[in-house]
Amino acid sequence: MTPVWLCWALWALPLTGPGAALSGERILGGLLRQLHLSQVPVLDEGDVEALVTPAHVTAQYVALLRRSHGAHSRGKRFSQRFREVAGRWLATEASTHLLVFGMERRLPPNSELLRAVLRLFQEPVPRAALRRLERLSPHSARARVTIEWLQVRDDGPNRTSLVDSRLVSLHESGWKAFDVTEAVTFWQQLSRPRQPLLLQVSVQREHLGPPASGAHRLVRFASQGPTGAGQGEPRLELHTLDLGTYGAQGDCDPEVPVTQAARCCRQEVYIDLRGMKWAENWVLEPPGFLAYECVGTCQQPPRPLPFEWPLLGPRQCVPSETTSLPMIVTVKEGGRPRPRVVSLPNMRVQKCSCSWDGMPVPRKLEA
Repeated sequence: MTPVWLCWALWALPLTGPGAALSGERILGGLLRQLHLSQVPVLDEGDVEALVTPAHVTAQYVALLRRSHGAHSRGKRFSQRFREVAGRWLATEASTHLLVFGMERRLPPNSELLRAVLRLFQEPVPRAALRRLERLSPHSARARVTIEWLQVRDDGPNRTSLVDSRLVSLHESGWKAFDVTEAVTFWQQLSRPRQPLLLQVSVQREHLGPPASGAHRLVRFASQGPTGAGQGEPRLELHTLDLGTYGAQGDCDPEVPVTQAARCCRQEVYIDLRGMKWAENWVLEPPGFLAYECVGTCQQPPRPLPFEWPLLGPRQCVPSETTSLPMIVTVKEGGRPRPRVVSLPNMRVQKCSCSWDGMPVPRKLEA
């Protein structure tokens, strides 16, 4: 089965790699793609001298410009210590169970979630059922445990999202770990973050056939420890990183020169479109704009980490949030020049962050 982390989607491509500044060639390439052109149109000065921009085109451009400028950035000290949240079984229905975790104030402010691990204690199979297991092959004496994040919505049906799934053996017992980082990330994106985290735990049979038809029902997870002391309660481990130490610092200080060893920050960069030959008589608005770029370095957490991604590189200073660039350009329709509004995505940096090179970015919660 494909590992769940491969299902994490890369959120829109950022402004290329760390330290790469926005260039005129990149803006030109975006315009050509947006207008489905293979080359820069040939426009004489006479084509645009008497060109008047209609009011509805200006209004559309201004609306996109306001939206672009009005976009707000969204939003541990590192150690092997982590916060652990106790959960409770809210309901049980056949082989599906609902887990509830109170999350308020569980994640430290100004921190980055590295990993969330759900630990469930699998109880030993009762002695009365051991004979039944003896008739099953090792492959048949397994069940699939699936973890889904549950969102309760007021304006429609509830939503579930698969976050992890793995096989467990009926011959074994003890703690089982599931990666639920994506579920906690989804919870963080909710408009009502004070509601609890709901995880749906399902146990299904892995193989068909009469001998294994009901074997998965023997998989039970404890709500109390094996000795009755409560150590078997469901646990949620939250590994976080303190961004005050390992994150970016915001905007660069314009009075202080940025050196290679400076801490990651967002630096002002002005793109002068009037000075670019290809933009003459084609780009009507804007004459130029502040694009910004991410500069500086990121402090590296000590090893070992509480997780290891394949091909995980060092933390680097990269754009984490961008906004579009509205433009008014000249296009020829019916042999006559006309103004047209286009919007180029991911052209202006809104926020710089420190991010691991090669680490997948969690999906955004759909509306």
